[in-house]
Amino acid sequence: MRRLFNTPPAEPCSAERVRSILTAADSMTVVTDEGRTEVSRLDGTGGPERVHLHPAPDREWDAAPDPDDSTVRATLEFTDVAPTPVRDRIRARLSLSGWLLEPPGHAVPEGSRCMEFSHAVLETADRRTITVELEELMAAETDPLAVCEAGMLTHLVDDHADVVGLLLRLLKPRTTPGVRRVLPLAIDRYGITLRLEHDSGHEDARLAFPHPVEDADEAGERIHALLSSARLRSPRNWLLSDS
Repeated sequence: MRRLFNTPPAEPCSAERVRSILTAADSMTVVTDEGRTEVSRLDGTGGPERVHLHPAPDREWDAAPDPDDSTVRATLEFTDVAPTPVRDRIRARLSLSGWLLEPPGHAVPEGSRCMEFSHAVLETADRRTITVELEELMAAETDPLAVCEAGMLTHLVDDHADVVGLLLRLLKPRTTPGVRRVLPLAIDRYGITLRLEHDSGHEDARLAFPHPVEDADEAGERIHALLSSARLRSPRNWLLSDS
């Protein structure tokens, strides 16, 4: 991944990514010993049914099921899909494993559901697999842009395509040989990620904000700060080649 100047690109930690995926998701797959169940828009608000995670100190995930146990061993699967029409739109896959206190499909008050949590596994687009524990999830913050990210990115593509091209001036190295198309892939409190598509593949470029976003209303200000920096840099060698 390319960087802004020579500084390490700020980005969410794994636990923050997990929380943001859960917040923004509008569907999930529940996998149990009985099979797979697709779940979508259960609470009527565009998000998944709420899942409350609790410790499971006396359980082992690999242990044989207890026939007298009323809970259901389950894995909840989520797919993080880019809202813009980039190549390879799957940004990450997330699975939460544990024991549901109510079987899938069972009516629960206000659409909420409790899970005794074992572990979470985050598989990123660069093929990293990270295990996240409950303590890490509880300590992490949900990104303030998680819910509005999709709308922000599609707005950039539909109404401000020139802005995306201008941000290319901030990449290092400065040349972008063979790039056919550039689209925003993700935005979070720490910065914005662009996907640079070539004829036979793609690469991602991370541009960090000058300061992390504390509230969604600050996102526009941070993007304008990046654009101001981009306008100060020479446009020479930044036009996309047609050959």
